[in-house]
Amino acid sequence: MKRLTATLIALLSTLALLPATGQAQPAAGRDYSVLSPAQVTETPGKVEVVEFFWYGCPHCYSLEPALEAWVRKLPADAKFRRIPAVLSDAWVPHAQAFYAFEALGVLDRVHKPFFDAIHRDRLNISREDAMKQWLEKNGVDFKKFTEAARSFGVQAKVKRAAQLSSAYKLDGVPMLAVQGKYTVSAEQGGSRERMLAVTEALIDVSRKDLKK
Repeated sequence: MKRLTATLIALLSTLALLPATGQAQPAAGRDYSVLSPAQVTETPGKVEVVEFFWYGCPHCYSLEPALEAWVRKLPADAKFRRIPAVLSDAWVPHAQAFYAFEALGVLDRVHKPFFDAIHRDRLNISREDAMKQWLEKNGVDFKKFTEAARSFGVQAKVKRAAQLSSAYKLDGVPMLAVQGKYTVSAEQGGSRERMLAVTEALIDVSRKDLKK
């Protein structure tokens, strides 16, 4: 209990240093949530930051440019990774596409163009002919993509993504999670800048916890 109290005091002290945004001081339940139970992270020795997103989400698409710039400035002791949220069967094909891109080694190259294609160009990924045309245009073999999307490895990762979506108590996206303990939803953040600022403060608190 003493350690938890000390952590929360440190958190509030760190959040107090956030730039003024015209909003009230951040508070648990309003600007961020404390996850219970906390989840095990996959990056031992580093502060893990996870973005839960859906390719079909306009809010995730809107966040992407600011998030990309923010991630490039993360300190060396912080590790960022994305998890495609799975909150319904309709989200499964998007998660399969994400992990298929990853399996083929093209994720970094096509992640943003895929987002653009869905929201700017109205790509309908449920249409096989449309997906084939887009993939070939972007240098991805359609047959290899299909095989990867249907592979055991990708199916296992999609299933795990669905489990984590439940464990992190997602009710929407985008959501950022820090060290398996804290989550910041788009609604809590209120703006892209505020969401990232609160997340950055949570990284600082988690860093201190790692040193204990």
